[in-house]
This record gives sequence, C-alpha cells and structure tokens, in this order.
Amino acid sequence: MHLFLRTLLHLFFASRRAPLSLWGHSSVRMRAWPTDIDIAGHINNGMYFSLMDLGRFDLMIRAGMWKKIRAKGWTPVMSAETISFRKSLELWQRYTMESRVLGFDERAMYFEQCMVVDGEIYARAFMAMRLVGGGKPVSNEELFAVIGQPPADLVLPEWIHGWRNDVALPSTRKAAPFGWIR
Repeated sequence: MHLFLRTLLHLFFASRRAPLSLWGHSSVRMRAWPTDIDIAGHINNGMYFSLMDLGRFDLMIRAGMWKKIRAKGWTPVMSAETISFRKSLELWQRYTMESRVLGFDERAMYFEQCMVVDGEIYARAFMAMRLVGGGKPVSNEELFAVIGQPPADLVLPEWIHGWRNDVALPSTRKAAPFGWIR
C-alpha cells in the first residue's frame, strides 16, 4: 500500500504516453522521494522491487498488454526476482527506470530492469512473472493468443534457466515444509 497512490498516478500517466512495442523497452523518468529512502539516506533495498513494478506497468500499459490481460481477468504475479546494486540512489536524485521483456520459458515471462543515472547503471534486476487466471497459471499459448507471438530473436539467456531452477520453490500443489538446508 505504500506506493498505492504513486502507482495509480503512474498507471494514469502511462496510459497517456506514446504507445510502444512490448518487444521494445520502456524508459520512465523518476526521482528518489523521501518515502523511498531509508535511514542511510538512499533508496532502501526493499524499495527497488516496488519501484520496478512501476516500470513494468509502464511497459505493459503502453504496449497494450495490461488492458488485454485484465480484460481476461488475468493477474501478474512475480515468482522469482534477483537484483544487483552498483551505486546508491540518494534522496531527490533523478534516474530512469529502463524495462524490457527478456523472454519466455514454459513457466514464466522474464523482465530485465535497470535504474540508470546519466547513462550509468546503478541497479539491475531480473524477474520471472506468471499470469494467473481463475486460480491457475495462464499458459504461453493462451498468453501469446492475446499479446501476439514474441519475435524469433527474443531468446532467453541460458543462465536464466539455471537461475530459475536454482531458486524455485515447490509448486503450490506440493508440500513445502520449512527446514533450513545445509
């Protein structure tokens, strides 16, 4: 809820920006607000993923995907995320949120997102997103029927497959008892 009003504003403004291809990329100018900052005076590490939601919304809205998936009653859910930090974004600092679709596998749609200042990467993240409708995952066939086929050259980097397998939790239809693994 901490970004609820900001998200609504981004949704509104994204719908009024120029359309773009889902297979291109979105660039959104942003600023580090006091609500993004932690006691150390920079964007809180936990806030990066919330802010990156805004970049993915911009891409999906401007490409027409958001309206189409919501019309089907589908909801995007993140199933895995990883981020690397290079430099801190500080209070009032301007940056751009760069977002693109990285590719697909049989289970997810993958995004790459970067926070960039003056052409320099400050943070980069990779996300695996699933669409869920009617309490079950939406297949790629269903998704591509709605958003179109991805370009043939949109090939998921090989390391993403290993990362996804290494961090995956059991399916929601299987037991997942807690216990530290050594």
